[in-house]
Amino acid sequence: MAERRRRIARDPLGLRRALSDRLLPGLVAAMALLAALALAGARGADRLADRWQAGAAAAVTVQVPDPTRARMDQVLELLRADSVVAQASEVSPERVGELLRPWLGDAPSLILPGVIELRLAAAPQALPRLAERLAEAIPGAELESHGLWVARLSALARSVQGVALGVLALVMAVAIAVVAVATHAGLAARREAIGVLHDLGATDRAIAGRFARRVALLAGLGALGGAALAVPTLAALSGLALPLFGGEMPAAGLLAQLPWVMLAALPPVAALIGWGTAQATVRRWLRNLP
Repeated sequence: MAERRRRIARDPLGLRRALSDRLLPGLVAAMALLAALALAGARGADRLADRWQAGAAAAVTVQVPDPTRARMDQVLELLRADSVVAQASEVSPERVGELLRPWLGDAPSLILPGVIELRLAAAPQALPRLAERLAEAIPGAELESHGLWVARLSALARSVQGVALGVLALVMAVAIAVVAVATHAGLAARREAIGVLHDLGATDRAIAGRFARRVALLAGLGALGGAALAVPTLAALSGLALPLFGGEMPAAGLLAQLPWVMLAALPPVAALIGWGTAQATVRRWLRNLP
């Protein structure tokens, strides 16, 4: 009997029965998992776009048809004398053949163009003038900057980042709605107890505070579970996306690359959203209470 009285004193509104400790945390866990995926997607798209943009200036090559030694030397001399070019180096025919093997296979009878890699000393905007000089001096020689398709890929990555942030905003809106519906259900289930406490002098602030603390606890625990589920999911996705960043990494290094700060922030953010939503929902409900 004494134990029952202590339980009632600690939870006079019976919120442990009114607000389920399974349904609400489960729903918040699902929202937290989706939020983690959206955050990781936005972060990965941002890093990928930066990587592509950083490599755009370095992806400049010159193709020389009929690559005799005299023509290659002439092109190298012209490029190295231009102020736009910081460095020009010839790519060996063996390396060119190796790069083209996935598309052409072993085809020694083909005459491949000579390839020269450039490192720029000036902005890429100066490349059209260099391309004109090159075409006039060496007929058939072409300069490929690859900047256009890199810019398009970067724009695509930025679009993916925007979509991921939009998904995150949608997830937050759904989470707020879920908490509001769960709080309304709890208020409806404990309507009589709330009325009794209200008549006994309990303030709106005290009643809203009890609901808010319970909801914040459940939302925080649910988000903690969702963040834990996100770790192996993000690790697997990171392993699949790693070749896009140009490398391989052991499992320990792969885990170190996960957005741990974002994952750690999910439970307190979820608890804060739950607390604020419950406060607003309860206060609005109490104002309409006859």
